[in-house]
Amino acid sequence: MQNTKNQAQLYAFVTVLLWASAFVFTKIALTYYTSEAIGVLRYVIASLLFIVIGLFTKIGLPEKKDIPKFLLAGVLGFSLYMITFNQASKSLTAATGSVVIASAPILTALFARIIFKEKIRSLGWIAIAVEFSGILVLTLWNGIISVNAGMLWMFGAAVCISGYNLLQRSLLKKYSPLQSTAYSVFAGTIFLLWYLPDAAVQFGNAPLQQLLVMGFMGVFPSALAYMLWAKALTIAQKTSDVTNYMFVTPLLAALMGFLIMGEIPTLATCVGGFMIFAGLLLFKKSNA
Repeated sequence: MQNTKNQAQLYAFVTVLLWASAFVFTKIALTYYTSEAIGVLRYVIASLLFIVIGLFTKIGLPEKKDIPKFLLAGVLGFSLYMITFNQASKSLTAATGSVVIASAPILTALFARIIFKEKIRSLGWIAIAVEFSGILVLTLWNGIISVNAGMLWMFGAAVCISGYNLLQRSLLKKYSPLQSTAYSVFAGTIFLLWYLPDAAVQFGNAPLQQLLVMGFMGVFPSALAYMLWAKALTIAQKTSDVTNYMFVTPLLAALMGFLIMGEIPTLATCVGGFMIFAGLLLFKKSNA
């Protein structure tokens, strides 16, 4: 059982590492592409990759009665998530955006407690409170109680990914991680195709650097990351065992933002990030 838990945590960590890179590369992509183009191109590339994999592995088709669930998962986890995420990225740094969306594990844990009756120990809730306090430190550091539009967009993205996590937890009882991820990506891509004509023009005229950036985002933070996430959710005992790792995203995004884009983390990001990391260790201890 401990080995399985460690595997789930490893899959979760690699996933959030890849997701953290999306914050940085989205900022780079936004210097050329529109936010709508980024959303559709990411998942068209991911869908094409899953089509190739699906042909070789013969994953088949989902049952008709489950199609509405996959459509909803696609809307929440990909199309609507991409729209809100990219809109937020226009006005937020990679570090700040990743901290706001780190509220997703809290929302997921609360919903999983209600829907799946998943219990979290008292120490676990204390850890979540510490992690959430880290978010508050960053967003309220300068004494500004109101939040800007970018933070609201990113919080909307957090709500979307929380709903996606819960749907996947349910679907993965019946489908493999590859099937569940591929069907959800296909569904999400369908709702983004409205933006494809303009995105195709942008992609066709893009310089090599932007082609590589979009290729990376389509394969790694999209296709591979979500498939690893599904694998982690499949073998985890509780949803929170996996989703709690999303709290690490701000630290990873801040580090990548500094290394790749030269974004200097603020003192608020450092303090808030330290609190989030401390809370993660505390949560891990609560499940030991």
